Amino acid sequence: HTPMYSFLLNLSFLDLGTISTTVPKSMANSLSNTRAISYWGCAAQVFHFYFLISTEYFVLTVMAYDRYVAICRPLHYGAIMSSRACVKMAAAAWASGFLDGLLHTANTFSIPLCQGNIVEQFFCEIPQILKLSCSDSYLREIGLLVVSACLAFGCFIFIVLSYVQIFTAVLRIPSEQGRHKAFSMCLPHLTVVSLFISTGFFASLRPSSLSSPLLDLVVAVLYAVVPPTVNPLIYSMRNKELKDALK
Repeated sequence: HTPMYSFLLNLSFLDLGTISTTVPKSMANSLSNTRAISYWGCAAQVFHFYFLISTEYFVLTVMAYDRYVAICRPLHYGAIMSSRACVKMAAAAWASGFLDGLLHTANTFSIPLCQGNIVEQFFCEIPQILKLSCSDSYLREIGLLVVSACLAFGCFIFIVLSYVQIFTAVLRIPSEQGRHKAFSMCLPHLTVVSLFISTGFFASLRPSSLSSPLLDLVVAVLYAVVPPTVNPLIYSMRNKELKDALK
């Protein structure tokens, strides 16, 4: 019933959904010694993965704003981060992620594929699917990916500016205990954001000369599996209430 825990609840659902989209199917294929997935199953996997991963990034951006208001405008926190405002921000994040996932899925699977049906990845990943296209129509999806990258960069700039304001305000706090409390409040979110953005940027911006099936697999695990797996651990270890409940 507080903004931080409300957003953490959204983040938990998103992490669980992201893991559930890719890992169980990969495990089932491994146990049955097959690599098969149906066409519509692949489309569903692409949609849910990009829907959830985009929504998570938007929720992390909103959480940066929440931390900014809590530290830089504490007297106005209750008015700015009201229950209605939190619901609207969370709904906007989910709706934006849904639209992003829908556009990417519809665009990718409207492209004719004629280079076989083998996706060199443990889940249906858009760059790997585009390698199977047989026309220049894949450039539409490349354009959409560029637009998404620009939007992601805008969110990144917003998060950076928020933390610049936060650190400026924290360094003005006279007591060391107050500074430590403020830093502790921001550290889990900053760690999660850094992990999410660094793995995503490495996956997106690494040169094609570094591409190989094994490296592609490792990079995919880094950005698709590692962040949603360790996010609960990061927040639990820095949260007194959760640690007390665990004990």
